[in-house]
Amino acid sequence: MRQSEINFTVELDNQNVPDKIYWDATENPNEGLNDTKGVSIAVWDHYHRNTLKIDLWTKDMEVGDMKRFMIEIMGGIASTVRTATGDASMADDIDNLCRNLSKRVEEEFRAENQKK
Repeated sequence: MRQSEINFTVELDNQNVPDKIYWDATENPNEGLNDTKGVSIAVWDHYHRNTLKIDLWTKDMEVGDMKRFMIEIMGGIASTVRTATGDASMADDIDNLCRNLSKRVEEEFRAENQKK
């Protein structure tokens, strides 16, 4: 049986806030640790029939990037729903939400740049 691993290393500041996040994976095309500013992991707990979730981001991750990250995660969920369940209606609803949120974030970005 073949095995694959994904590893995360988190450096914390004095208040236990992530300062740096690194990851590596068996199938990573890049050698060594890669840095990132955010990680979101969800695991299905089939015993309790619920989701265990870990969200980490570094203190220097910008709010706009965090919003985009969340929208892209939801877009990926839409794709997963479509592929895994065949429920195109649910996937379309999630995609529509992502489009609306993307428009909102773009408007916020434009408004913020006009202030400068």
